[in-house]
Amino acid sequence: MPERDWPEEGELVVCTVDAVRDFVAFVRLDEYGGRQGLIPISEIAKGWVKYIRDHVREGQKVVCKVLHVDRSRGHIDLSLKDVNEHQRREKIQEWKNEQKAHKWIGFVAEESGVPAQAIEEALRKDYTRFYRAFEDTVIEGEKVFEKSAIPPAARPAFLRVAGENVRIPRVTISGNLHLTSTKSDGVSVIRKALKAAITKIDDVDIELLYVGAPIYRIKVTAPDYKLAEKAIEKSAQAAIRVMEKSGDTGKFVRKQKAS
Repeated sequence: MPERDWPEEGELVVCTVDAVRDFVAFVRLDEYGGRQGLIPISEIAKGWVKYIRDHVREGQKVVCKVLHVDRSRGHIDLSLKDVNEHQRREKIQEWKNEQKAHKWIGFVAEESGVPAQAIEEALRKDYTRFYRAFEDTVIEGEKVFEKSAIPPAARPAFLRVAGENVRIPRVTISGNLHLTSTKSDGVSVIRKALKAAITKIDDVDIELLYVGAPIYRIKVTAPDYKLAEKAIEKSAQAAIRVMEKSGDTGKFVRKQKAS
């Protein structure tokens, strides 16, 4: 459960459908201690809804948008129709990740002897989502503790649990280098250009593939698209500079993203 006791208007929340009536569905907000909310039939789906049970059923997990919160009455109005499929998938994955993170904190507490509550309170100083803390630990290793309030006694266990359970997703993008030389030593120039393209960037893998003269493919794998795009541009420009310095030509053509 988040540090906040109530959701905010506009927030996406994971809910479990408790009861379905003719004109309303009653749900529990899983991330807020089971607080109750309701979805009126007008917010179930876009267009006219004849039978509400065609869209929701008891026990179903749904992602809703918070429309209104009345704390004095304990009343939360929700919308199901205002959440698109992409938002639903992302929110469900985020919720599942948080469930895992809470379980992992339990492992850390058991191994280190530091109470789970103390670990969670420390994490809340730097994170709104606990799963992100485990991701950062895998990416940064022990360096993460330089900026983290995780109790020292819990750090070895936290590092181990993160390493054993978190797999950082990676993306791959590619593009084609067109390298043309009219010099007698053109082959040597192109080799130097390709060597220059293998730039060293932390946590990034760069691979060069021969497509067919004068085309060479750059394939970059990185933790995210932003870093991948930066790396592939740096790699291509390094090769092109070598070609231009020798009086030859080079250009780079990006291909579509591929995960």
